[in-house]
Order: sequence, then C-alpha cells, then structure tokens
Amino acid sequence: MSAGIAWALLLAAGAFEIVWLICMRFSDGFTRLWPSIGVVASGGLSLILAAQAVRVLPIGTAYAVWTGIGAAGAALVGMLMFGESRDFIRIASLMMVIIGLVGLKLGGSHA
Repeated sequence: MSAGIAWALLLAAGAFEIVWLICMRFSDGFTRLWPSIGVVASGGLSLILAAQAVRVLPIGTAYAVWTGIGAAGAALVGMLMFGESRDFIRIASLMMVIIGLVGLKLGGSHA
C-alpha cells in the first residue's frame, strides 16, 4: 500500500471517529437502538481503517492524527450541531490542534 492510500485510510478512520462520537451522543447512554448500532459500526470501521494505515505510517503520527481528527471534529460538531460555546479561546485552541495535525503530516513522517 502506498503512503497516499495510508493517509486516505487514516483520514477516513478519523471521519468515522467523528461519526462514532455523534452516534454516541444520540444513543442516550446506549438506550436507543440505531444510534447504538451506529456507535459499534462506525467505531469498528474507524479501528479497521486505522489498523490498515499504521501498516505504512509511523504509529505515533498515525495515532495522534487519528485521535486529533476525532477530537477536533467532535469540537466542531459540538459547536455547529449542539450549540456548544464558540468563544475565542475555544476556537483558537481548536486551530492549534489542527495546525499540530498538519505539522505531523508535513514533519518528516517517513511515509
């Protein structure tokens, strides 16, 4: 597998992390069937895709990017869908996470 494909798989894994978190919110503590199924399905897909990506990418970089996408995505979803705070400090901190993720991609990951 090429590094480009590995990065694409990792981005998809990160996207499924965001879906997993949204489903978790709507599952209401796993008391609602379909969102609960969504948690399991999207979480499983995220793990499978990340596992494939780390066959090529450095594990530390891949894990940081994977979880960072989930964290940044969850924060954005919280702001856009759930009316969570959009104050300056929160947005600036989110931008720092995103800058860090881009830095990990660009910073000599050997893949």
